[in-house]
Amino acid sequence: MTATNPSPVPVDPRSAQRLSAAGLRYRLVDMDDAVDGEAFLRADARGFLDEEPTDAQVEQMRATMRLRRNIGVFDEAAGIWPVATVNSWVTPLTVPGGEIGMWAISSVTVAGTHRRRGIARSLLEGELRAADSSGVAVAGLTASEATIYSRYGFGAAVPVVRFTVDTARAGWAAASTAEGRVSYVDKQTLADDLERLHEASRTVRSGQVAGWRGRWLRMAGLAAGDKEAAAVRGLRFTDGEGVVQGAMAYTLSELPGAFRSEMKIRSLITTSDEALRALWQFVVQHDLVTNARVDLRPLDDPLPWLVADQRAVTAETHDHGWLRILDAEAALTARTYSAPLDIVLSVTDPLGFAEGRWRVRVDAEGQCSVESTDSDHDISLGVVELSALYAGGVPATQLAAAGRIGGDVEAVAAVSAAFRAQRAPHLGIWY
Repeated sequence: MTATNPSPVPVDPRSAQRLSAAGLRYRLVDMDDAVDGEAFLRADARGFLDEEPTDAQVEQMRATMRLRRNIGVFDEAAGIWPVATVNSWVTPLTVPGGEIGMWAISSVTVAGTHRRRGIARSLLEGELRAADSSGVAVAGLTASEATIYSRYGFGAAVPVVRFTVDTARAGWAAASTAEGRVSYVDKQTLADDLERLHEASRTVRSGQVAGWRGRWLRMAGLAAGDKEAAAVRGLRFTDGEGVVQGAMAYTLSELPGAFRSEMKIRSLITTSDEALRALWQFVVQHDLVTNARVDLRPLDDPLPWLVADQRAVTAETHDHGWLRILDAEAALTARTYSAPLDIVLSVTDPLGFAEGRWRVRVDAEGQCSVESTDSDHDISLGVVELSALYAGGVPATQLAAAGRIGGDVEAVAAVSAAFRAQRAPHLGIWY
């Protein structure tokens, strides 16, 4: 499955009516129109508190945004720039045992001059209704603020780890890579490697989505206006047969008065454990580097077990991938499960999409069937909790302990065992 552009989908009429009543116009933005596209992109940058993009940046971003459904909210009194933005596209989301089409939502901004007017609500609910009307069962996003999206039914489904490594004390404990080599590459090769490796590896772990060309150009230091571009360096790991199995983009910045540097890893993608060990060894043993930082790593990354002193590795777990189930039957049957299950879930959904009582049966092969039922329920939960469970990285037992799921101990344990993914879910990019 490849990413598709849902641009033919019209704006949601309910959100359009609501915003019109407030004197605002809600419409699709045409990225092929230079003025319309530039206004959207400059408003988007303003909303994320970024610097004013250069003309070169605008042109580069338009190339990406042409593949998406872009929407602006306009206030005639505020000029030609939209006062709020959002864009979306349909992309494959990896789930245990396969993948499902996901309505990806990005560029959600509201100008500081137009806060507290219900604009964000109209944008998010409009996207969910558009996705549902298009037959897409799951929506997803990455969030700059963690307190906004649960009110729209999104659950924090794919946690990740941010590592800080004190390389001066960590030491290397793992066996050295027997075959293969690590070598520097130019930035164009780096972008190509990252793109190819991400596509090759994204189906291995639940939670991953397809990337896009602009993402890899940016990671490789080839994006217009990147202030760190000159500092970006690239590596690849090639196995004994000459196959590229890993790539890493990073920068080094000198620490004041120390004659030492800090390494910041922009992207680290591998298709084998051998490649991952080799690149981590490069990081930990790099001369004149005092510490290294990297974000968006999976919870089961082996780094702490590769070093001699685990206390030299600080791991901060945080939310990253947020999912929102719209069609419970389609979403739940799209993935496989780790244990048999026969249970009735009572799901509440304030927006109505996934509301219902669902009998979920999982056979010995992990295949699932779902049907609406009037039977008494075994588990009660909201759509936020169901969405958090979906990728297999959040245990039902943990949510039950937090009072977020109702049901007896045995039923909760059965759900937890069935939904668990064999490997920790992962989302290695922002979108």
